[in-house]
Amino acid sequence: MERGKMAELESLETAAEHERILREIESTDTACIGPTLRSVYDGEEHARFMEKLEARIRNHDREIEKMCNFHYQGFVDSITELLKVRGEAQKLKNQVTDTNRKLQNEGKELIIAMEELKQCRLQQRNISATVDKLTLCLPVLEMYSKLREQMKSKRHYPALKTLEHLEHTYLPQVSHYRFCKIMVDNIPKLREEIKEVSMSDLKDFLESIRKHSDKIGETAMKQAQQQRNLDNIVSQHPRISGGKKSKKEVCASSDLEVKNTSPMSEQDSGILDVEDEDEDEEVPGAQDLVDFSPVYRCLHIYSVLGARETFENYYRKQRRKQARLVLQPPSNMHETLDGYRKYFNQIVGFFVVEDHILHTTQGLVNRAYIDELWEMALSKTIAALRTHSSYCSDPSLVLDLKNLIVLFADTLQGYGFPVNQLFDMLLEIRDQYSETLLKKWSGVFRNILDSDNYSPIPVINEEIYKKIVGQFPFQDAELEKQPFPKKFPFSEFVPKVYNQIKEFIYACLKFSEDLHLSSTEVDDMIRKSTNLLLTRTLSNCLQNVIKRKNVGLTELVQIIINTTHLEKSCKFLEEFITNITNVLPETVHTTKLYGTTTFKDARHAAEEEIYTNLNQKIDQFLQLADYDWMTMEPSSKASEYLVDLIGFLRSTFAVFTHLPGKVAQTACMSACKHLSTSLMQLLLEAEVRQLTLGALQQFNLDVEECEQFARSGPVPGFQGDTLQLAFIDLRQLLDLFIQWDWSTYLADYGQPTCKYLRVNPTTALVLLEKMRDTSRKNNVFAQFRKNERDKQKLIDTVAKQLRSLINSHHL
Repeated sequence: MERGKMAELESLETAAEHERILREIESTDTACIGPTLRSVYDGEEHARFMEKLEARIRNHDREIEKMCNFHYQGFVDSITELLKVRGEAQKLKNQVTDTNRKLQNEGKELIIAMEELKQCRLQQRNISATVDKLTLCLPVLEMYSKLREQMKSKRHYPALKTLEHLEHTYLPQVSHYRFCKIMVDNIPKLREEIKEVSMSDLKDFLESIRKHSDKIGETAMKQAQQQRNLDNIVSQHPRISGGKKSKKEVCASSDLEVKNTSPMSEQDSGILDVEDEDEDEEVPGAQDLVDFSPVYRCLHIYSVLGARETFENYYRKQRRKQARLVLQPPSNMHETLDGYRKYFNQIVGFFVVEDHILHTTQGLVNRAYIDELWEMALSKTIAALRTHSSYCSDPSLVLDLKNLIVLFADTLQGYGFPVNQLFDMLLEIRDQYSETLLKKWSGVFRNILDSDNYSPIPVINEEIYKKIVGQFPFQDAELEKQPFPKKFPFSEFVPKVYNQIKEFIYACLKFSEDLHLSSTEVDDMIRKSTNLLLTRTLSNCLQNVIKRKNVGLTELVQIIINTTHLEKSCKFLEEFITNITNVLPETVHTTKLYGTTTFKDARHAAEEEIYTNLNQKIDQFLQLADYDWMTMEPSSKASEYLVDLIGFLRSTFAVFTHLPGKVAQTACMSACKHLSTSLMQLLLEAEVRQLTLGALQQFNLDVEECEQFARSGPVPGFQGDTLQLAFIDLRQLLDLFIQWDWSTYLADYGQPTCKYLRVNPTTALVLLEKMRDTSRKNNVFAQFRKNERDKQKLIDTVAKQLRSLINSHHL
């Protein structure tokens, strides 16, 4: 029973499940019915479900049949009406077809027109799109064309600006076009091309500047010269800073011009724009001669391209190289002033350009760079000037060089460059200038002294007298009272030498101009140089004239007179220097002129030369002496050579009337002493081995002639027998032998009152030996005579006593 209940319950559950599945099948979309059917096949009640399904289908068929039976009449009516509609629809279709055919026939032209309109609309739309695109592309192409045109015309800075606009403004709007990509690819190449072209322009500028720097410097130096001349006109005192101020004003005006000049100039105006100008026309400023636009453009271009530092380094490196070339002087620069001028012009031109670049650009060059270049230039310039100026032997060239250096220094000082070292170097050149002056004046003095006739200057009228007095400060009241014609005591070389000394002082003064020296320094320089002229140059020239072999006593006498007057003129030279330097001689540390010493030394040398010349003349006469030392009897008169010698001395001392008294007296005394000494040597010379008493007597006649000359007073001023004392040694010696007064000599020897005080026993012994030898030779066979034997014994005895006297005297 339980099984029956269980089966019944299962049957009920299965029936409920099948019902649910059927409802689900009815309500579910056929696409999703698969899982439902699977649940049926998965179960064990498939047959029962099919039965249920069949039963449900039958139920639905019955319902459909009922539904159809209920609506069948309406369906038939609908079919009937539909058949009627089909006929009408056929008619309508035919009408539509006919109407369509007619419409097609009628619309063909319209279709064609519409097609044409469609094409026109399409073209119009394309044209509009093209115009729009061209509107975007044309500015790009125009800018690119403008860029090429600017580069072609070498307007590189505007081209660079155009390139920037093209790259950043225009090309981004049309970047998808192929030609734009080509342009974009070309932009770096164009920039590089602009850099290269602008650098090429800069190189051309640098090369042209190097070639024309001498013209730029010449113009700047002319301007400095004009300013200095203007300052000298406006102010009588030396210019201190006027030139510098002028240059700064010029520089400032040039700065304004530069500010008003755009680097984007349409065309380059060239490096130089100079025409030949007359001297009366105003010299243009150095900055007006140069077009700096290539530098400005290149600087701006490299700045825009971010390569300013590269440009600055390149510019400075190239300018340093050019500076070294400019500072290298030509080997023959010292030969002419034009060589120095061109050298200075190039240096000035170089630094004028650099100074202008310094003031018109921001940072291309700086003050440290300029100072470094100037220090190098200054050292090299000074070294070159020292070397080349040392070759200059012409004082005019040295003076012109000094003026050129001063102008060179003033010009650069006007641009703010320190030039103290140049002025210090000029002080060195001053010493060299003095040396060249001394050499020149040495030749001048030599010519004057060589061409002088060494005769007093004759004056035939008042005009010539005043002319000479105007040339040389000479005053003599007695000479002025004398009637014409008359003579100055000095020869022509006195006023000539005096005037040349003044010319030398003027030449020294010229060099000191514009050196910014004080009056005391100028005075000291002139005095020192004049002292060198007097003590070295003029003194040497006078000494050379005095020492010449062919100089005569007349010339020597005139030289003494001339130097005496030149010595007196030294005070006038002192006054002359004082007047031109305005430095009083009483000022502390003022150098004194040594002219007095120079002329005294020359006079003393002339005096010594007179003494020497006289002695040489006496020696020449004495060479004519021809004594017969073996003669037994003397002649009745003095020897002819001695008479001629005395005549020469008389005529010579007659010329000495214009000499100072002491000079004439000294010359006369010196001549007499030399004559006395020479006669003594002639008597005692070794070649005279024997002599007789007769020869001594003849020799005594000659000495008496000399004594007579001394007593006659050939030169006034001697007191008593002073001049005769020159022959006292000879006189006492001859008296001793002629008078044979040996007893007196031997008895009184050594006493102050001795009659033969001046006779030396050695001299007496030498002369006695010569007489004894003669006696022995002449009396070999007469020695048995008593008188001769006694004389020979006497001579031997005297000789023995003389030897004893000599020995005792030496002991």
